[in-house]
Amino acid sequence: YSLDMKEIVKLAQEYVLRECKKKSNPFGMNAYNHHFKSVVMYAEQLAKKKNADKEIVLVSAWLHDIASIKGHYEDHHIFGQDYAEEFLKKHNYPKERIEKVKHCIYAHRGSRDIHRETIEAECVSDADAMSHFNTIASLFYLAIKVRGLNTEEANKFVKEKLERSYKKLTSEGKSL
Repeated sequence: YSLDMKEIVKLAQEYVLRECKKKSNPFGMNAYNHHFKSVVMYAEQLAKKKNADKEIVLVSAWLHDIASIKGHYEDHHIFGQDYAEEFLKKHNYPKERIEKVKHCIYAHRGSRDIHRETIEAECVSDADAMSHFNTIASLFYLAIKVRGLNTEEANKFVKEKLERSYKKLTSEGKSL
């Protein structure tokens, strides 16, 4: 394995950017600009604070919603593991590290009760939840423009999403 951390993280970012730019991405560039970048920013802060494996956290943060932008929103935490594995294998990423990334992707979901077994998975899950609070306008965009909800439904959708996000945060995530 010859890529250093910066290279594999950059490759993951470029992969997500390419997928976000595709016409088939139901969320448009909104996903990249207002969700992925925010998740990665918080993930990096949390990795530092919790002394987690920064590379695993950052690669997972970039890839955590890859299946959503490829059209598998409902089960994106499941399909995302396969996309991540395929992408990382292509770059000769070590098998045991691929498994760690896959766990972070699987366990990030707020609407599913999935136990986070590593501090890296906690970092990604927290970062995902935290991003929802600094990009509230993009949640309304998702509700109204992407899902076609009316104002009442959009208010309910956003409120429930933020409640789930807050509930899944660890104490470190909440304090940040």
